Amino acid sequence: MRYLSTEKPAIARRPRLLAWTGLAVLALAAGGASVFLLQPGEIQQRPASRRGPTPILAAAARTGEINVYLSGLGTVTPLKTVTVRSRVDGELVKVLFKEGQVVKEGELLAEIDPRAYQAQLLQFEGQMARDQALLANARIDLDRYRALYLQDSIAKQQVDTQEALVRQYEGTVKIDQGQIDNARLQLTYSRITAPITGRLGLRLVDPGNIVRSGDANGLVVITQLQPVSVVFTIPQDSLSGLVQRVRSGERLPVEAYDREQKRKLASGTLASVDNQIDPATGTIKLKAQFPNEDTSLFPNQFVNVRMLLDTRRGATLVPNAAVVRGGQGTFVYVIKEDRTVELRKVSVGAAEGDSLSIESGLAPGERVVVEGSDRLREGAKVEIPDRAAGAASGERKAPGKGEGKRRRKEGA
Repeated sequence: MRYLSTEKPAIARRPRLLAWTGLAVLALAAGGASVFLLQPGEIQQRPASRRGPTPILAAAARTGEINVYLSGLGTVTPLKTVTVRSRVDGELVKVLFKEGQVVKEGELLAEIDPRAYQAQLLQFEGQMARDQALLANARIDLDRYRALYLQDSIAKQQVDTQEALVRQYEGTVKIDQGQIDNARLQLTYSRITAPITGRLGLRLVDPGNIVRSGDANGLVVITQLQPVSVVFTIPQDSLSGLVQRVRSGERLPVEAYDREQKRKLASGTLASVDNQIDPATGTIKLKAQFPNEDTSLFPNQFVNVRMLLDTRRGATLVPNAAVVRGGQGTFVYVIKEDRTVELRKVSVGAAEGDSLSIESGLAPGERVVVEGSDRLREGAKVEIPDRAAGAASGERKAPGKGEGKRRRKEGA
């Protein structure tokens, strides 16, 4: 009789033992990882305890003057622009100007054939000579009739008729004189002169063409460049302060810059303020006048305009980079005596160049962080490196490197 054994062979138990061993190793590894992840304070705080102060650059708030400017985009507009047209009809026989030439008022520009107007003037002068002779004869007859009437030799009606004839001839002579003056004027118009002083544009009509007084294009365009004006706009919120300065009679200085606001083109003064605000843009137009002696401003040129509105004295000034703008508003990092920083909200005012005025929140003499504020928090420890010492140490190290090279060369 055979008995069945309940024990499994050793070969069958071996895979199960290996499986349990693998699970134990995985559990130990997971436990070690959990210990590492669940206790970061001890590991991560050690480098923090060894971390030194944050190096920064600082500057002290100072008291000074700052200019308040109003800025806007402007367009150069000439004070006068004239299209030179002919006032009489005729052939253009001479053009005496060059394109782009600067001309003075009254300078001769062109001539139209004057012969027709000279003949007309001669005709009217002949008519006037004839009518003057008739008038002289009528006056002589009138004197004779008055003498005969006093002698009761003629009727009063004949004297009255002669007086009317004299007045008729006097009117005819006046008409002749008007025609002569008009003919002379037309003859003058055949010589076209510059109505203003300015720069000429491109010639629009060549000699030999028939020009007429009704031509729309004209002969040439003259633009006055000296002086010249610039029309620019400012926000309506700045109007109240501007009106007060204008009413005081002060001449506000205005500067014109190029598109990149790097090069100043000209300096002038405010000339006038428009009488209404543009409701579409909420701005008001201003006009400034510039001498433009070097013709740096050209008509229809776009410029950036900066007008000095006021100069504030005794303002608290800090570098522009010291002010941080974020969700909390505008603030600065103030360095305390223990070399820790304090985040302090400030109210900023006008800016000029690299300086920014602080209206409230900071006193003159307090030091603020200029560079390195992005790495700071409230109460952080800071270190202000000495640039002069660093530069001096750098100068001392530089010769040492050269000496080491020379020594190595000498040793070789």
